[in-house]
Amino acid sequence: MKIYSLGSLNIDYVYTVDHFVRAGETLSSENMSVFPGGKGLNQSVAASRAGAKVVHGGCVGSGGEFLVEIMNESGVNTERIKTVTTSSGHAIIQVDKTGQNCILLFSGANFQIDCEYIEQFLKDAQKGDILLLQNEISGLRDAFEIARRIGMKIAFNPSPYHSDIKKLPLEFVDLWFCNEIEAAELFGGDTPEEAMQNFINQYPESALVLTLGSRGSVYKDKDKQISQSAYKVKAIDTTAAGDTFTGYFLWAVSNEKDIKFALDIASRASSITVSREGASKSIPFANEL
Repeated sequence: MKIYSLGSLNIDYVYTVDHFVRAGETLSSENMSVFPGGKGLNQSVAASRAGAKVVHGGCVGSGGEFLVEIMNESGVNTERIKTVTTSSGHAIIQVDKTGQNCILLFSGANFQIDCEYIEQFLKDAQKGDILLLQNEISGLRDAFEIARRIGMKIAFNPSPYHSDIKKLPLEFVDLWFCNEIEAAELFGGDTPEEAMQNFINQYPESALVLTLGSRGSVYKDKDKQISQSAYKVKAIDTTAAGDTFTGYFLWAVSNEKDIKFALDIASRASSITVSREGASKSIPFANEL
């Protein structure tokens, strides 16, 4: 079973700050670093480093060559990435002294994905293969419909959240990856428990993986609910923690591992990620776990 990851490729400009910049404030950063990133790239790297067969689709522009190189080094098939004249996507990331981050995105080349490109990207995909999507690219509706026609399983990370997501054919999603804020916005509810129950009421044939930060994670479908505690580590930078979790979880389920194992290994991997600086650079290889 292959994972076809159609997603963003970004240049991450990471600034280390005492606290997040407030309205009207000018703040000097303690350090600035440049890393390869983007949710799509991070998730592909994580799944491949876990051991999955990953084909990545997306677009890069000028200055984005090193984004492709990092995926090649991680074993991702990058032959279908398209080079366009638009500037590569990028992110401005502030990381505070507790390791938390806030992120400003510029879409750039990530919004050059269209139906024709997606058809070519998925030209050899088979029924039962996984299409992994997130919300940093254009062409999502086409991707949902083409994957559905092929008979692929759709894994969707609706991040960054905005209300237009609800216009997509979300009933096609087989497996959701949400944090508690996204779950509350999408499914409603004042607590994670309410959001999960609302999810089952709305999408009874789908499954949800809900990440709760330091409180761990939960898998929920109509038949079962499985919880996983977070591994306690000193957080340096939480960037790509969720993407690492997604990639490792999908590697596990694509290799027919049980859900409890998938939650555990994804939690182990993401705990290593937060203990390091950077996005894709911080994602561990399987032998590190």
